[in-house]
Amino acid sequence: MLTIPPAVRIYLAPGATDMRKAIDGLSALVREALGEDPLSGHLFVFANRRRDRLKILVWDRDGYWVLFKRLEAGTFRWPKETEKATVVLPSRELMLILEGVDLRRVTYRKRRAARRRGVLVWSASADGSRVEKAPSTHKILCMSPCAM
Repeated sequence: MLTIPPAVRIYLAPGATDMRKAIDGLSALVREALGEDPLSGHLFVFANRRRDRLKILVWDRDGYWVLFKRLEAGTFRWPKETEKATVVLPSRELMLILEGVDLRRVTYRKRRAARRRGVLVWSASADGSRVEKAPSTHKILCMSPCAM
């Protein structure tokens, strides 16, 4: 299980990537194809042609990490090269992809805030932002992008 801070962005490289590439090849691909800085600390995710293997490249203060996942059965749902050049995901969607969930079939339901013994509770909206609900006589206290 990965724990990803909210400030970290996750970039998917559409299309197929040669899985023989190591750290230097993947970081060059991040610079050239995605137009991003591989030293930014964001996650960059690549898939092979058969969509049964993933590599995740991330810079961690003093060096690179490369995470590799191979499925024994099935494939990952992955954007094609003809689709958008770079796909940015929230961390919850990366976790769903790593579990093999097809994001095209996922529907997000609105969640209501629950009030327990005078404590204000956070409620996530469909766009990933969070809203702190207050009693009906008060305004919304806080609205920020998914920064838990």
